[in-house]
Amino acid sequence: MSKNLKGRSLLCLKDFTKEELEEFIFQGEKLKVDYYAGKKEKLLEGKTVAVLFEKPSTRTRISFAVAIHELGAFPLILETSNLQLVRGETVPDTARVMGRMVQGIVARVFAQKTLEELAEYSKVPVINALSDFSHPCQALGDFLTIKEKKGKLEGIKLAYLGDGNNVANSLLIGGSILGVNVSVASPKGFEPAKEVVDIALNFSKKSGAKVEITNDPTFAVKDADVVYTDVWASMGQEAEHEKRVQIMKPYQINESILTHAKDDVIVMHCLPAHRGEEITDEVIDGPHSVVFDQAENRLHIQKAILSLLI
Repeated sequence: MSKNLKGRSLLCLKDFTKEELEEFIFQGEKLKVDYYAGKKEKLLEGKTVAVLFEKPSTRTRISFAVAIHELGAFPLILETSNLQLVRGETVPDTARVMGRMVQGIVARVFAQKTLEELAEYSKVPVINALSDFSHPCQALGDFLTIKEKKGKLEGIKLAYLGDGNNVANSLLIGGSILGVNVSVASPKGFEPAKEVVDIALNFSKKSGAKVEITNDPTFAVKDADVVYTDVWASMGQEAEHEKRVQIMKPYQINESILTHAKDDVIVMHCLPAHRGEEITDEVIDGPHSVVFDQAENRLHIQKAILSLLI
């Protein structure tokens, strides 16, 4: 593979072809092999990458900072609370300045529009490290993990249980492009947005992937190769936490629900986990869990994304 992705932004997986998404995954596999062989290619030597945070972060912050450093660039970690943005400077003005000083921007933000403005006005590659709409870096790391554990992506069934949030959106869109069958089970009123489902259904016509949206967790998990969940209340939804816990109890990943999946099912969670809510201790620490391999792969896929785009 040798797709030239230099200079492009990663705002949503829908902007990339199957071959381009496969290139990210292939590069992640290669850089992981190099990592364990002790080889560190300085593919971004001499560059500076700004990493901008509006929201708290553990895996994203660590993986991007380490990835940028190990690729030979300088990770400029910025909190929006310490920038002039909090005093009224606009995102376009901030982007214009940043684009003259750094070679790429990674941003974890509340609104997708912020990313779009950063990309438009900075004129340097912008990487979506989470927004209200999508979490493409997470999904690419997840597909890397699935390929690593299952040997392929096409034809794999991924069942996602819980809130139809930004992670569910990216799994639906990415899966429908890559040929992964994605079945999402959410309570009524918490399904993925129609816009996202329509995008996934459109891509599935070309890839042959199956896209299912249901309110029945048992139906979604039936014969699944992968069972996936996320927290029931994302950042900014803390006030709804207790209400959501009551509504989503039937969507918990536990040993009982896994009996409906394939015997060699793998369990995934993007973390942080609220143990005892969306997933039990027995499952997240059990033999089917690949949660911490999945977390590690964030480092390798961040390296792939950075090295291909910047």
